[in-house]
Amino acid sequence: MKLHIIPAIAVLALLMPGCGLYKKYEHTEPESARAALFTDSPDSVLAPLATRSWRTLFTDTILTRWIETGLERNTDLRSAYLNVVAADARLQGAKLGFLPSASLQVQGSASNSQRSFSIGPQAQWEIDIFGRQRNLMRGAGADRIAAEAYSQAVRTSLVAALASSYYNLMMLDEQLSISERTLANWEENIRVMEALKRAGRTNEAAVLQARANRMRVQNSVNTLRQQIYEQENAVRSLLLAPDMEVTRDSLSSFDFPEFPQEGLPLETLSNRPDVRQAEWQLASAFYSVNVARAAFYPSLSITGSAIWQTRSGSVTDPGSWITNALGNLLAPLFSRGSNMANLKVSKATQEQARIEYEQRLVDAAMEVNNALSQWRTARQRLEIDREQITALQGAVRSTKLLMRHTNTNYLEVLTAQQRLLEAELTAAADRFDQVKAVVALYHALGGGAK
Repeated sequence: MKLHIIPAIAVLALLMPGCGLYKKYEHTEPESARAALFTDSPDSVLAPLATRSWRTLFTDTILTRWIETGLERNTDLRSAYLNVVAADARLQGAKLGFLPSASLQVQGSASNSQRSFSIGPQAQWEIDIFGRQRNLMRGAGADRIAAEAYSQAVRTSLVAALASSYYNLMMLDEQLSISERTLANWEENIRVMEALKRAGRTNEAAVLQARANRMRVQNSVNTLRQQIYEQENAVRSLLLAPDMEVTRDSLSSFDFPEFPQEGLPLETLSNRPDVRQAEWQLASAFYSVNVARAAFYPSLSITGSAIWQTRSGSVTDPGSWITNALGNLLAPLFSRGSNMANLKVSKATQEQARIEYEQRLVDAAMEVNNALSQWRTARQRLEIDREQITALQGAVRSTKLLMRHTNTNYLEVLTAQQRLLEAELTAAADRFDQVKAVVALYHALGGGAK
C-alpha cells in the first residue's frame, strides 16, 4: 500500500461511528445516596471536618507518635503504596503505547559457496484511529487514581483504628481502676459483715453473699486485664512493634469539640477515599468497554525498515541499503465470537462497578448518620450517668448512716455499692462511646487521609 493512501484511510475511518469511542467518563451522582443523608444543606459545618488533618483532631502526644509510627511501619499501608507504584508503571506503559516500536534485525545465511549478511532497523506504528490506545491509557489513569484512593482509604482506616484503640485502652484502664477500687471496698465489706455476724446483727448467708459479690468483681478485674492485654497486642500488630511498651493517658484528660446535629452535603462524601476508589473503578470499567468496542473496528499500522545487505557475508564488504514502508489496514471479520464475548464481559463488569459505587455512597451516608446518632445518644447517656452516679453515691452514704443508727440491714449498703459500681462502669463505657463516635464520624467523612 502506498503511503499517500494512508491519510485518506484515516479520514474515512474517523467518519465512521467508532469516533464515539473517544468519549470520556462523566461523573454521575445516584439519587439513592442523596436520599440516605439526614439533610443536604450546603451550609453544613460538618464538611470542614472531612478535610482536617488528623493532627488537628488527635492532639494527644502519645497518640500522635502511634499514628506517625503506624504510617511508617504498617504492612497494609506499605502494600497499598506498592499498588500505586505498580499502577504508575502501567499508566506509563499505556502512554508509551502511542509511540512506534523499533527493533534491530540481524540475519545471516550460508548456502554452499554463497553467503549473505543483512542488518538494519525496523519500526512499526499503530495509528489510534478508533481510540483503543487512548481508552487503554485513560483506563490505566483511572486505575492509578483508584489505587491512590485505596492507599488513602487504608491510611484513614489506620488512623481511625489507632485512635479507637488508644481511647479503648483508656476506657479499659478506667474501668479497671474502678473495679480494683470496688474490690478493695468489698474486702472491707466482708470484714464488716463478719464483725456484724459475730455481734449477732447479721447471719452467715449475708457474709457468703458479700464474698460472692467480691468474687464477681474479681472476675471482672481479671477479664478487664485480659482485654487490655489483647488490645495492647493489637496495637503492637498495627505498628509492627512487638516489643513496644503501650503507654497512654487517662480517659478524663481530654475533650473533643462539639458537633452539630444536622447533616452534610452529599458532595462531602466524595472526599472519602473508598468512594473515590469505587468511582474511578467505574471509570476504568467504562474505558474497558470502549476498548472492547474498538476491537470491532479496523486497525491501521505503518511499518518501515532500512536494511543494509551484502552477499559476501562480511560486514566490511560493500553492500546496499534497502528501504521499505508499508501501510496495513486490518479489519476483523470472524474472531470466533471472542470480540462479542469480551464486550459482554466488559459491560457486565461496568454494571457491577456502577452498583458497587452506588452501594459505597449509600454505605458512606449511613455511616455518617450512625456516627452522628451515636455521638448524640452517648452524650445524652452521659448526662444521665452523671446524675445516677451522684444519686447512688448519696444512697451509699445514707444507707451506711441508717445502718449505724437504725435496724437497716447491711445488705442494703452492699446493694447500693454494687449499683454504684455498675453505674461508674457504664459511665466509662458511655464516655468511650462518645469518643468513639467522634472517631467514627471523622473516618466516615473521609478524614485522616492527609
